[in-house]
Amino acid sequence: MANIKSAKKRIKVIETKTLVNRKRKSAIKTYIKKFENALDNNNIDEAKELFKKIEKNLDRAANKNTMHKNTASRKVSKLAKRLNNAI
Repeated sequence: MANIKSAKKRIKVIETKTLVNRKRKSAIKTYIKKFENALDNNNIDEAKELFKKIEKNLDRAANKNTMHKNTASRKVSKLAKRLNNAI
């Protein structure tokens, strides 16, 4: 355990940021699963709406440094490709 006051504060800040990042990543994964289920069930309109939400959330995660910008871009590209092949 840290003894210095600033180190104790950093531990608290890191815990808070970790929770926020975990929540963001979990939401993205949930949207991706819903998107894939929509494509499997041929719900193209629902998949398009979910794609917009996924893209927005991935961009936000990249801007907030929750994930690397290339990772977010790669995921968006992969999902867009799946959506375009389904149409």
